[in-house]
Amino acid sequence: MAAKSNFNIGEIVQLKSGGPEMTVQVVPEKPTGLYKCQWFAGKKLEAGLFPFDSLKLVTQEAK
Repeated sequence: MAAKSNFNIGEIVQLKSGGPEMTVQVVPEKPTGLYKCQWFAGKKLEAGLFPFDSLKLVTQEAK
């Protein structure tokens, strides 16, 4: 299977280095742009911008 070249809004991703599962909220117009992701830290909704190369798709098998 070829490596994924982008993520779609609503997909669940995680930093390759670990951390919480995050939902892709905004997809960049340029492939080299930053993805805006959101996640819950306890009850608080957090958000951040991450480059594609730092993220991996969370698959159902991984859960």
